[in-house]
Amino acid sequence: MLFLVFFVGLFSSPTETVGDSYVAGVFEHRVILNPDPRVPVTRHEALQHMTKNLDVYEEQATRAAQQGVDILVFPEDGIHGFNFTRSSISAYLETIPDPQQETWNPCMEPGRHNNTEVLQRLSCIARRNKLYVVANMPDLQPCPLPSDPSSSCPPDGRWQFNTNVVFSSEGQLVARYHKQNLYYEYSFDTPPQPEIITFDTPFGGRFGLMVCFDLLFRDPTVTLVERGVRQLIFPTAWMNALPLLDSIQFQRAFSLGANVTLLAANTRNDRLIMTGSGIFTPFSATYHHAQEGDPEEGKLLVARVPVLEGMPGVVAEEGKAPKTKESSADHSADPISSSFISYMLRDPYTFVLLNETKQDDLKVCSGTFCCALQYKWTAQSKELYALGAFSGRHKVNGSYTLQVCAVVRCANEDPSSCGQKVEEAESKMDFVLEGWFDTKYVYPSVLVSRMVLEQPDQLEKTEDGRVAMKHGNMGGGLITACLYGRTYHLDTKKAVL
Repeated sequence: MLFLVFFVGLFSSPTETVGDSYVAGVFEHRVILNPDPRVPVTRHEALQHMTKNLDVYEEQATRAAQQGVDILVFPEDGIHGFNFTRSSISAYLETIPDPQQETWNPCMEPGRHNNTEVLQRLSCIARRNKLYVVANMPDLQPCPLPSDPSSSCPPDGRWQFNTNVVFSSEGQLVARYHKQNLYYEYSFDTPPQPEIITFDTPFGGRFGLMVCFDLLFRDPTVTLVERGVRQLIFPTAWMNALPLLDSIQFQRAFSLGANVTLLAANTRNDRLIMTGSGIFTPFSATYHHAQEGDPEEGKLLVARVPVLEGMPGVVAEEGKAPKTKESSADHSADPISSSFISYMLRDPYTFVLLNETKQDDLKVCSGTFCCALQYKWTAQSKELYALGAFSGRHKVNGSYTLQVCAVVRCANEDPSSCGQKVEEAESKMDFVLEGWFDTKYVYPSVLVSRMVLEQPDQLEKTEDGRVAMKHGNMGGGLITACLYGRTYHLDTKKAVL
């Protein structure tokens, strides 16, 4: 099988010299929560609460500094928690100055702005430990009262934003980013305009900022990559959604598909199925994913990573990929007669079952979008597997358009269980999974038993939109092999959830 165009640079090792790498740290934090987040509190009470989480940050920053960390990332909602109302979060808000307009070191100049105790504490943590600190906190920005119905200013005359802040190793506030894509966050507003925020460092070049749900959308994430940013900071409070959108699964997939470094710090909360953080580059993955029964506690990850600034990425211009007449005829044929519909993450996938024979070739289509699988069993149990295809709009817990090819282990021997959550498997195979996509934005992943990531052996792309992932010699039973395509150009303006 011949593939014509290769994904650029995915599996070549970077040549490292002095200054070509840095040490990154991410901390998965078990947030100390307000037990009654919908009940308003005083500023003093809010500070008492947030200080408990900041004390943990201080401890972890000291540990990170002892390991030579240059930049340390904390998770979304890690200081204040979540599930507030617009009014009950008021005491937690601080007005964060725009570092593009004002140079300020809160640790050294604490009296310049009132009610900025959290900013001051974070600044001092960065300064004392001589490392860059990225944290997430709530921001209040005043705006004029609306003079006409089209104004984006809320009726109370202020914006409340889910916000990343970045402090240099001297404690200076160097970046502020307001989250664009909110996920059931009733205490926050969507910024009037998408923000594309970067900051430069002496050790790693340029970094870009985003938060959680942003990862699934064009702005700011893909826009950052298209502008040449190769290192992305990702605080998140990600609720895992197998079999396609587990935290580390999609973090890894995005890093590979976009050819970027992703520093991902998740919240730890077992009740909300939140866990999974990592330091991902196109060449390596250092990650943590708690298993059922593990203690619910924080986890600091540290890794040395290459500087990717200036290296080419694989994310290309958006638009429909050209298809030749031959490829359309070959791969948009009538659906296989043995195919069936089953739901995966509430989307109707067209599935075809894998055979029990030692090896086989399969194809399945969702409309004119088709996926193919060549496979050879290397270890086989009675587990049921299926190849699925979906092309269309995802409408539950967010609205966005997809083209997905996925091989999944079904939850039991009933085909209707294909697409349900599975965490363990015994069967292994060597395979080539292919899809004929209408987008260049395709994110590959291989997830095996007990939430272990495997690096695909080969990822390849042709000019007609064909993407293929080849893998073998699995270390664990296959849970999911996926090519997750995002057709951003088909998205419509999304209502805030």
